[in-house]
Amino acid sequence: MPRTSLMSPPARTARPRRAPRSRVALLASVLLAVSLPTVASAEDSTPSADADTPAGRVVLSTDFSGTSLPQGFKAVEGAWQVKDGRLYGSSANASQLSRITFGEHLNDFRIEVTTRFESAVDAARWTAMGLDLPANGAVPWSIATMRTGTTAANGLEFAQRTPANAWNVTDTHAAPFAAGTGKDVKIAAEVHGTKAVWYFDGKEVMRTSKVARSADGVQGLLVNGVSASYDDLKVTELPPQSYIRAAGAPLTVIAHRGASSAAPENALASQEIARRGGADFIENDVQPSKDGVPYVLHDSTVDRTTDGSGTVRSLTSAQIDALDAGSWFAPHYKGARVPTLAAQLDDLRTRGGDLLLEIKGAHTKDEVATIVDTIRDHGMTGRVFVQSFEVDALRYTHELAPDLPLGLLRSTLDADPVALAKELHLAAYNPQDGALSKKPSVISDLHKAGVAVMVWTVDSADRWKALESAGVDGVITNRPTELNGWNSAFRQSRSVPPAKPAVRITSPAADAVRDRAQSPVPTVQSDNSSSVTLTLDGRSVPAGKPLELATLAAGPHTLRAVASGEGGTAEDTMTFTLRATPTGLAHLIFTSGAKDSAVGSMTAMLGLKQYSVLATWAKVQSGKSLSKERAALVAEDARALTTAH
Repeated sequence: MPRTSLMSPPARTARPRRAPRSRVALLASVLLAVSLPTVASAEDSTPSADADTPAGRVVLSTDFSGTSLPQGFKAVEGAWQVKDGRLYGSSANASQLSRITFGEHLNDFRIEVTTRFESAVDAARWTAMGLDLPANGAVPWSIATMRTGTTAANGLEFAQRTPANAWNVTDTHAAPFAAGTGKDVKIAAEVHGTKAVWYFDGKEVMRTSKVARSADGVQGLLVNGVSASYDDLKVTELPPQSYIRAAGAPLTVIAHRGASSAAPENALASQEIARRGGADFIENDVQPSKDGVPYVLHDSTVDRTTDGSGTVRSLTSAQIDALDAGSWFAPHYKGARVPTLAAQLDDLRTRGGDLLLEIKGAHTKDEVATIVDTIRDHGMTGRVFVQSFEVDALRYTHELAPDLPLGLLRSTLDADPVALAKELHLAAYNPQDGALSKKPSVISDLHKAGVAVMVWTVDSADRWKALESAGVDGVITNRPTELNGWNSAFRQSRSVPPAKPAVRITSPAADAVRDRAQSPVPTVQSDNSSSVTLTLDGRSVPAGKPLELATLAAGPHTLRAVASGEGGTAEDTMTFTLRATPTGLAHLIFTSGAKDSAVGSMTAMLGLKQYSVLATWAKVQSGKSLSKERAALVAEDARALTTAH
């Protein structure tokens, strides 16, 4: 008889689990601004805390010692057979996605298998562990992929096959060595909700927070353009991931109001940037409109972050929906909206990510019930953590939804945080950094009581290091991408000699030609660095924010990125050219701050292509109708257009 074990699940008790909109211009800017990948370097890979399967209920275990497919295995496409003590799967070409399904739906589990490529069409073809796919193999599904060319930049991947039957590759990394053909490699993935860790030959290589999950997906194996064989397949249900950080694990990255240093806070664009930057949680605030619709907004009024005015509670949902919540941050975010809680949850559910949701200000029990119902209606109870300064809001939440984890926000430490945590059924106690620094011993006290500590709001690498050393579990930060990178660099520094930083300017493209009406967003990708500085022509500029080209002279301009870390420094430069165009000249005129009459005169000359006349006019009006600086630029571009025409 084959050694195959299919364990029936025991009776389960309820337990807490851890865990699109606007204009085309906004979408384009978001896609440009978020090129930072979520990766960990292969060099910082460390052996799993337990190189063998962690303790848990074994759902499936087989060594394929029989002559037929084990019970519960369903071959969906391609050729699958058991022979010589292994499972063989084949795909004839790069177009065939052969797959076999097995197991059961699990929120927290580990899948591991010994894999060998027997043959491959080319080095880009692959096999994959199915992390969540329907038992019938239909789309959508989520997988952890290994190519035969494992040392390529995308040798290992976390990827999704979408409902539209298209690929969405969320994370990539190279493996420590080449798998090739004819070599056994032990691979594994540990999944907790939408989060997963990729293990290659017993070592952690990559993490993600973007596994697309379904209500009933199971596990599987897939092959594409290869023949592969498998042995010692095992699926183990794991305990829910604790909010208390395990020894050696990275700080939980919590994006304060999304990536609020790079996009309008609380907006979906900020959420997207934080997600792509590797945030474990998006931290946002919720409060009701006049007609009771929960909206994601921090302030009690809309004055600071929209083009409107008034308190959130005095405005109807229709009034809030009409507000521009992006222009205050940067012009290219014009048209961003204040998201409803429902819209935010939809975005997280479909695109990935978990939510640390602050109930902002005093709420009645009915108002809290509306929030809870919204979370339930969107199927997100396993991916939302509720926090608040308001004790009553937490009491109401626990009464209405005891399965939702709770965190208490504090500006100063309570006399007995442990007793209060027990009284309020807290999963986390979340103090302000300055308050915690006065009594860091409270971290150990809370941990002994099973309560995590998540600190707000910390943007300094020096404080991240101190908090990590003190045992803090999570950090709420305005700089989630940087903290994610710091996590990788710090963990690497504890296991191997410091690696030399690497840095690359990924946008704008090298040798690009721009005009003044454009607002390119500089983005930088770095590895093994604790800090990255970016300069334009020697002047400091922030990554992720649009460049203001209306103040630059025409001609070449140089961006320089310098990454610093324990292993030294690295730099990258790129040059783009600013060219005079009628559109760019119009931008100079309309943003000049000149009086309407002067703008009208310049616009008329521009429309008639009287460039030389416009150049002379600007020179004469320098320091009068136009500032000297703007007059010089208008005259310069007008002269250039005269020559061009």
